[in-house]
Amino acid sequence: MAVWGVGVCVYLVAIVFRTSLGVAGLDAADRFHINASALSTFSILQLLIYAAMQIPVGLMIDRLGTKRVLMLGAALFTAGQLGFALSPTYGTALASRALLGCGDAMTFISVLRLGSRWFPAHRAPVISQVAALFGTVGNLVSTLVVPRALHGLGWTATFAGSAAAGAVVLLLTLFFLKDHPEGHAPAPARAAEASGSASVRRQIAAAWREPGTRLGMWVHFTAQFPATVFMLLWGLPFLVQGQGLSREAAGGLLTLSVLSAMTVGPVYGQLISRRPAARTALALGTVAATALAFAAVLGWPGAHAPVWLLSVLCLVLGACGPASVVGFDFARPANPPERQGTASGIVNMGGFVASMTTLLAVGVLLDATGDDYRIAFCSVFAVQAFGVSRILRLRPGTEGRRVRSRPVASGGAEPVHARPDPGRRRRHPPPGSVPQQPDRRLDEMGVRRRRAVARDAGAQ
Repeated sequence: MAVWGVGVCVYLVAIVFRTSLGVAGLDAADRFHINASALSTFSILQLLIYAAMQIPVGLMIDRLGTKRVLMLGAALFTAGQLGFALSPTYGTALASRALLGCGDAMTFISVLRLGSRWFPAHRAPVISQVAALFGTVGNLVSTLVVPRALHGLGWTATFAGSAAAGAVVLLLTLFFLKDHPEGHAPAPARAAEASGSASVRRQIAAAWREPGTRLGMWVHFTAQFPATVFMLLWGLPFLVQGQGLSREAAGGLLTLSVLSAMTVGPVYGQLISRRPAARTALALGTVAATALAFAAVLGWPGAHAPVWLLSVLCLVLGACGPASVVGFDFARPANPPERQGTASGIVNMGGFVASMTTLLAVGVLLDATGDDYRIAFCSVFAVQAFGVSRILRLRPGTEGRRVRSRPVASGGAEPVHARPDPGRRRRHPPPGSVPQQPDRRLDEMGVRRRRAVARDAGAQ
């Protein structure tokens, strides 16, 4: 538990660094003298690098182990946060956010892999949601602490001071983190299989061929991005400039969204752990609720939506993160342990591709429409519709699979999807069918045969 705690602390700090720009967006625009499109480029570049690195990072985890990857990630995002604090120009600040994105990309799927090594497989949905909960705590820290620090200490002191937390978790990882429990080391891969571009292509192709991996990616794509777009960059400007709230009131609503995520995450984890069939319903239900909440706010007839409706929107957005984590619960049982990192990287790529696309669309539409947030945020609906269409296309073939168990290093049993055998007869008749009656002639033949055998034995 303590080892896993070190991993989630690294992830927490990475989230603080990632989301700090979301509450400092207006300050960044003033500091670097940039417009909405240039401001959105900070987050777009960071997410572009994050998404592009997910599959390479997954391969690194499968080959190098969690500890090495987390140490590298912590070093990179700490350097990026420190560089962002000291950047005098827009170009150097952009490069620093890119470096931060590289380090951030190595954290979450490393923590998922760590959880699969240190906990029984039947607890995986809960462990994944608890890991995401620590990320939500990081979001809460940036929402509550960074604005006050910016107001009291200024830009450089705030971001440079926060970089010290990155140095602390780097040292914790170096001295206390282990890849797996004692006696549960994975079998070493043969050199011919563990290296070479052909091996990499085979591993990625094998993970992608699993419908569970693809379904998980599209669930992550569709569920995650509305909250990421809102919390990472555009939420505060939308509430302040678009809805006329003060910065304090807007910060309170963003905090409400974070608290909602902290509440919903463990509930989703428990539900899926007990009823795996509820995965798709939870994900699609969250997507539908998000679309309805955005439609109500953007379609409100007055100039500004009432605060209670904005509160509902933020509460619903809090469920987006937990719903996106459900995507990993589709991919995990579909892949063997040696392919978990690669599959998780594919899934995690989905939400950040959607977030990057929507961040760019909102920024471009704001510049094109003179800061009309109602039109700009309509891009959310288009991305959601595309994602839902992909989920519905994959869901029937994946949900209908039987599940068997595969042993894992933690000593539990990991469910693995297996295709149904069409040639195998049912053991039990389907509900509502008439049970087949036994053939009496076969029974009578069996009785006569047994009697004849008994007579022969008596005669002998």
